[in-house]
Amino acid sequence: TSHFAQVGGLTTLKAWLEERRPVMLGESKPGLDAPKGILLLGIQGSGKSLAARAVAGAWSLPLLRLDFGALYNKYFGETERNLRDALALADTMSPCILWLDEIEKGISTRRDDSGMAQRLLGTLLTWMAERRSRAFIVATSNDISQLPPELVRKGRLDEIFFVDLPRESTRAEIFAIHLAKRGHDVESFDLGTLAALSEGFSGAEIEQAVVSAMYAAAAADETLANAGIEQAVSSTNPLSIVMRERVL
Repeated sequence: TSHFAQVGGLTTLKAWLEERRPVMLGESKPGLDAPKGILLLGIQGSGKSLAARAVAGAWSLPLLRLDFGALYNKYFGETERNLRDALALADTMSPCILWLDEIEKGISTRRDDSGMAQRLLGTLLTWMAERRSRAFIVATSNDISQLPPELVRKGRLDEIFFVDLPRESTRAEIFAIHLAKRGHDVESFDLGTLAALSEGFSGAEIEQAVVSAMYAAAAADETLANAGIEQAVSSTNPLSIVMRERVL
């Protein structure tokens, strides 16, 4: 399980979750409803999946990942039954975190000639409206335009958080996280320079720059240094540049 110590930035989300932690863990708070769920929206590599796992770590709850692709069955009615079975398991295991990864791939009703996505959406919305368990939904999506409005309206989920590209201070924090994770002395690196050079990078791209620099240093039988990471950053074209029209 991940923890928010491994996640740079997202201070608003972290504070929101901390406020609701006691109620989710069963502490009696008169007049407060149990939290229902959140949608994490952002480009690929921005840390949505890591944040989803970190919610479970922060609340010390089991994490269930629902893969919509694995639900599909060629026989009529079987796909919806698979979804109902998965949701029933979440009810049984509550309190828990139910992670709906890339939810738009399962319930986007665009170009759905068979009506399958619409039936899945109906099954999911019925469960969301009727459930009494403390199964907290963390849905992640790369494209909110693919999601039906009846899912993302207030009442179905508590909040929508946009996971943006990290700002400079957060990029420095992410570099520090990945260097420390791999056993390097963070104090020996100029994080400010690395953060400035990596403008437009996602968290995943920062991690891969560190990994690439480590491989280059190992191949040259050298110790990892700032210059090696700077070179890896300079040779990377981030998604925000390569696919600028779709990201911005």
